[in-house]
Amino acid sequence: MRKLIAAIDQGTTSTRCILFDSAGKIIAQDQKEHRQIFPRPGWVEHDPLEILARSQEVIINALAKSGYSSTDLATIGITNQRETTVVWDRRTGKPYTNAIVWQDTRTAEVCAQLTATGGQNRFREQTGLPLATYFSGPKIRWILDNIPAVRQDVERGNALFGTIDSWLIWNLTGGPKHGVHITDVTNASRTMLMNLRTLDWDPEILEIMDIPRGLLPKIESSAQVYGYADFLGGIPIAGDLGDQQAALFGQACFTPGEAKNTYGTGCFMLLNTGNDIIPSKNGLLTTLGYKIGSAPAVYCLEGSVAIAGALVQWLRDNLQLISSSAEVETLACSVEDNGGMYIVPAFSGLFAPYWRSDARGVMVGLTQFINRGHIARAVLEATAFQTREVLDAMEADSGVQLTTLKVDGGMVKNDLLMQFQADILDVPVVRPVITETTALGAAYAAGLAAGYWKDLDSLRGQWGAGRQWSPIMNNATRNQLYAGWKKAVTRTLNWIES
Repeated sequence: MRKLIAAIDQGTTSTRCILFDSAGKIIAQDQKEHRQIFPRPGWVEHDPLEILARSQEVIINALAKSGYSSTDLATIGITNQRETTVVWDRRTGKPYTNAIVWQDTRTAEVCAQLTATGGQNRFREQTGLPLATYFSGPKIRWILDNIPAVRQDVERGNALFGTIDSWLIWNLTGGPKHGVHITDVTNASRTMLMNLRTLDWDPEILEIMDIPRGLLPKIESSAQVYGYADFLGGIPIAGDLGDQQAALFGQACFTPGEAKNTYGTGCFMLLNTGNDIIPSKNGLLTTLGYKIGSAPAVYCLEGSVAIAGALVQWLRDNLQLISSSAEVETLACSVEDNGGMYIVPAFSGLFAPYWRSDARGVMVGLTQFINRGHIARAVLEATAFQTREVLDAMEADSGVQLTTLKVDGGMVKNDLLMQFQADILDVPVVRPVITETTALGAAYAAGLAAGYWKDLDSLRGQWGAGRQWSPIMNNATRNQLYAGWKKAVTRTLNWIES
C-alpha cells in the first residue's frame, strides 16, 4: 500500500497541504496565504487562479519537505471554504470575475427581494437554510445579473459554477481538457439550492432564482473516487468535504449527539443528528454532515459565526495594535478582565442565531480606563460569547445538553480563550492531540474511499484528547458577563437601513 494521504485544506485566508500516515499522524505540511480583496464596503473577493496556484504549490512543497514523492500518495482529499462562489468558462478555465467570498454582503438586495415575496424562511423546509447573503445561490444570481458574459455563455453551455472544491477538482483533473465538474453533498447543502431529502438540486428553487441547472456541478458523496490529478501523475482525488463538516469528521463525531466547534476565520459549531433532518427553531442551520459512498447521509445542526479569528486579524492589520496574531494572548493577559467593554464583530451582519444583515460591529462600554489590553481581551471574549449563543440554540433545538465540547482550529492554541470558553459555557473544553482536524477529515474521507482505512471504527480509535480546560468561573460572574454581551448585541441592530 502507498504510504501517505494528502489533504488540501483550502481556507478563507490560506491554503495548506498536510500529508498524513495510516495512524493519522502529520508527516509534513506546507501553507501559503492568498490575497483578501475588498473592492467596496461589505464586498470580499478572492482570485480563483491564485488559489489554484497556491493549492498546487503547497502539495509540491509538502512532498519535498517529507522526502516522499507523488508515487507514495494513496489518494488526495479536499476540504474548502464553503459558500465562496466561482463561475468560470469551461473552454478556457478562466473565471469571469473574482470569487465572491462567503463573508460578502453584496447580495443583500437579492435576499431582500426573495424575502419580500416569500419570507426569510421560504426555502428552509427544502434546504435547512434561511435567506441570507452567506450562501452561494444568491451569489450566483448576482453574477448572472451583473456579468453579461456569464448569461450569454450559460445559454451556450460554456459557463460553470462551483464552490472552491469544484473549482479545484475540475482544474486538478484536467481543466478544459477533461476536468470533472462535481461537488459533494456537504458543499451543495450550502448553496441554498440543494434539497436535503433528495440530495439533488431543487427544481422549484432553481426556477424561482432563475439559475440554469446546466451551470451547476453533479452532486456526489463525500468519499468516492471523482477523478485523477493530472499534475501528480494520476493520483485519485477521493474525498470532498466543506471545511466545517471535514472538522466534524476529523474529530470522529460519528455518533448522534456528538459536537465540535472550529475556531478559524469564523467560528462553526456542528452537532451530529444522525440520519434525521432536524429543523431549527432557534436560528441554526440544518445541513449535511457527510455521506460516505453509498451509505445513508448523516445530517447535523450548525451554528455559524462570521467573525472569530478574523477579528484578531482586524486588530493586527487595521488597528495595528499587535504585529502578529499570537501576540493577542499576551496583550489580553496584561489585564484582569474586559474592563466593562465588549466588541461585537458584526462586520458582515450577524449570523447564527440572529441572521441580521442590517447589523454592524460595535465597541461598547468604553471609558477612559480602557487600554489596549482590554480591547485585546474583548476581541478574544467575543468569540467565546458568540459560541455560547450558538450552544444555547443547539441545546434548545436538539434537547441534548452537551457535557463536553471538542474544539479545533487555529485559535485553540490560545489558552486564555479556551479557559474563558469553558468558563462562559460552564462545560469542559477538550482539544485533541491532532488539532488539524479539518485536513484530517478530508484525509479520512479520501482514505475510506481508497481502502486505506477500513471503517469508521478504525478512525474513531485514532482520536485522542490532548488538553482539557474545566470551568472555574462562578455563576454570578458568568451570568453578569453574558448579560452584558446580550445587551451589546442589541446595539448592533438596524444600523443598515433598507
